[in-house]
Amino acid sequence: MSTITFKPKKVTKKITSQLAERASDVIMNRFGLTADGKRKTLEEIGKKYNITRERVRQVEDTAIAAIKKSEAFKGEQAVFDELKALVHKLGAIVAEHELLPYISKDKATQNHINFLLVLSDAFKKHREDDHFHARWSVNDEMVEKVHGSLRKLYASLSDEDLVPESEMVKKFFEHLGELSEQYRNEEIAKRWLSMSKAVSKNPLGEWGKASSPNIRIRGVKDYAFLVMRRHGTPLHFKEVADSIGKTFGKKIHYATCHNELIKDPRFVLVGRGMYALAEWGYKKGIAREVIADILKREGPLEKDEVIKRVNKERYFKKNTILVNLVNPKYFKKNKSGLYMTV
Repeated sequence: MSTITFKPKKVTKKITSQLAERASDVIMNRFGLTADGKRKTLEEIGKKYNITRERVRQVEDTAIAAIKKSEAFKGEQAVFDELKALVHKLGAIVAEHELLPYISKDKATQNHINFLLVLSDAFKKHREDDHFHARWSVNDEMVEKVHGSLRKLYASLSDEDLVPESEMVKKFFEHLGELSEQYRNEEIAKRWLSMSKAVSKNPLGEWGKASSPNIRIRGVKDYAFLVMRRHGTPLHFKEVADSIGKTFGKKIHYATCHNELIKDPRFVLVGRGMYALAEWGYKKGIAREVIADILKREGPLEKDEVIKRVNKERYFKKNTILVNLVNPKYFKKNKSGLYMTV
């Protein structure tokens, strides 16, 4: 079912019909309103007519001004009112990459919609910059509020943060503060979030800083981090590789996976081929070193408590822990029967 009641190509044809041949051709090619749907540059059009880029721009500006003054344009006011109501419905400010596909999946039709947005003073185009993607708005107050809140949201995130989408939306609404009920909507919030180039989401739908390797997936180790984080407990590198294949459809060789994990400080080798995430508190080192570190930190402990604590930090077999614990060179029992370092 179409989201609009009018036919964009038909409206374009009607409002450009009075233009002179060259002016019409410039408009059609600049906005991709031709059969091939390709938007041509000022230079490409200039070569065709043997005129400068600046002259092409002047022809374009004059043609647009002429269209705006025409009776045909004024007669299509209902079309622009409908588009304005649609942008309001989507949040009053919408990324172009969200707005155009929402109206039509057809690229050629999207070009015609873009042309209509350019023509009407009801819509303001915000060009892409370092912080935001290109976007369209119909309410200056909402623009300031949304832009400011997205910047605050970014500033509140650390480089390592991975935030579930529902929580990210909640945090965003907190930064937005008071908001008209029509805009306090999760779908609208997600559209606003998609405008930002500074925050983004990874293939698992978790949000964070767009520059973070947890969000901007660049290779095996980033995929490995996501699948291990989701699993929550140590995995053998073969299990990690298999999980990457199952979750992301990426075929990873076991040796490649092992080599990537061992080089990245986000992962800790906690047993034979077993890896954990450093953020889980797992430590590097042999069993004896881990036991000694725990006893120095916690004080004397019972045997079972030592095993329990060690397994929170490393992935050793129970016998490995016990063999080390009874080595009198490094550990001894106190009068209460608790283990301590020598």
